[in-house]
Amino acid sequence: MEQTLTVDAVLGQEFLTWLWFRSEAHPDTFSSQGNAFTVTVEKRVVVQGGEGEAKETATVSGSFSQLREAKMGLRTGKKVTRALLCFEQDELTWQTIVSADSFMFSSFKTPKIEKMGDDDDPDAFFLEKMYLIERGITMFESAYADFLNIRFSDKWIPEIKEMARWISGRD
Repeated sequence: MEQTLTVDAVLGQEFLTWLWFRSEAHPDTFSSQGNAFTVTVEKRVVVQGGEGEAKETATVSGSFSQLREAKMGLRTGKKVTRALLCFEQDELTWQTIVSADSFMFSSFKTPKIEKMGDDDDPDAFFLEKMYLIERGITMFESAYADFLNIRFSDKWIPEIKEMARWISGRD
């Protein structure tokens, strides 16, 4: 049984591919609620292309990986289907793996929270964790909103051309 891509999956692949491009070519372009943040794609990227029996997948991972093989996959027409994203804001770091077809997060990590003392409010740790989760999700949503604003405007054609230069290594 052949599986076809949904519009959501295609848009997700375009988003993750664009996010990787933006994070390298224009790392200072992201903002959430008036606060700048950076996004990096690192350590683990899955690219995929083709359909049915001709489907090819390349997974690149490693703590010191520069993701060259994944970028080579982009040169052959593959798209990012899964990536480890790092968001940094105010010297704090969030990490999550995002799947292009469902936008599901896996292993979502927030910045570490200091241990609470015996005299501290018992709900403080929980509330701080929820606040950090919300901040991380808001940064992701802001990056996606930026993508959609470009993707569905006349800015998309120049963006594609710049992405092609980045993919080919001529940036």
